[in-house]
Amino acid sequence: MKFSSVLRGAILASAAFGVLAAGPASAATNWRGWNIHAPGYPNTVALEDFAKNVGKKTDGDITAQVYNNAVLGDQTDAIEQVRNGAIDFANFNMGPMGQYVPMTNVLSLPFLFSSVDQMHHVMDGKIGQKFSDALSKKGLVALSWFDSGARSMYNNEHPITKPSDVKGLKVRVMDNDLYVDMIDAMGGNATPMPFGDVYQSLKSGVIDGAENNYPSYKETNHYEVAKYYSTTDHLIIPECLCVATKSWNALSDKDKKIVRQAAVDAAKEQRKLWAKDSEDAEKFVESHGATVNQIKDLTPFQNAMKPVYDKFYKNHPDMKSLVQEIRSTK
Repeated sequence: MKFSSVLRGAILASAAFGVLAAGPASAATNWRGWNIHAPGYPNTVALEDFAKNVGKKTDGDITAQVYNNAVLGDQTDAIEQVRNGAIDFANFNMGPMGQYVPMTNVLSLPFLFSSVDQMHHVMDGKIGQKFSDALSKKGLVALSWFDSGARSMYNNEHPITKPSDVKGLKVRVMDNDLYVDMIDAMGGNATPMPFGDVYQSLKSGVIDGAENNYPSYKETNHYEVAKYYSTTDHLIIPECLCVATKSWNALSDKDKKIVRQAAVDAAKEQRKLWAKDSEDAEKFVESHGATVNQIKDLTPFQNAMKPVYDKFYKNHPDMKSLVQEIRSTK
């Protein structure tokens, strides 16, 4: 009996030592994701599927949760949080990114891209990689590019058919000097403000109009307070699915491959959903009282942007060749 007890104790001690030697089981990495949009929006659906796929394909080593409706802060705040690693991933429009990564200001030049399809082709290729490289130096790893359609102008005063129709209108723009210059070039008064403040500002008369795509115009109910939507299609701005450099560098090579592929798949899904949602949103706002006027000849608007480009080239002469490279890519 005594021998048996001793043997049993030795076996238990040996098993315990083995567990200690192996160390504790590695804890799952928990990622937080920022998203400005509401549930059901194309970007939201794609981001949430990205999070699910990352969790599934890493066997739970990475768990990711998307926080919608900008509950973790507005976009400017969220960019800073991703850069310092407080937020792990996000879907960012490139519009407000210029203050952090000057090269991305090129993407905010009006009428830079000839179409949404051309934008996809550019950003999925070597030019898009140049932007990814520039972002990575500022704490953001761009893994894929989302669609945000073509942005057009809407207001509560009258349809816009020519640049002079913008004269005197107070128009909300994203926080970027290029957008201020764009509205100024048409005689309007540009008013940068957070996206969440636009509805009430339109309703109360603080601003007369704004500019955005069909899905956003619908989802934010801006069509209720600014019924004139004019297809100026002045901006086609890509959006990134970005991961914090700090979070990215903590991944194994195997997990990096999984996360990157999940991001590429999310972009494919988002673009498909976006195209359908944009078409549906146009029909919806028209059936709910919005007046949509299709501008067939955008040449006068493009010509009005000459001062914007002249100023941009004067301040950034090194970026003129990049603009030309983008425009020549078909």
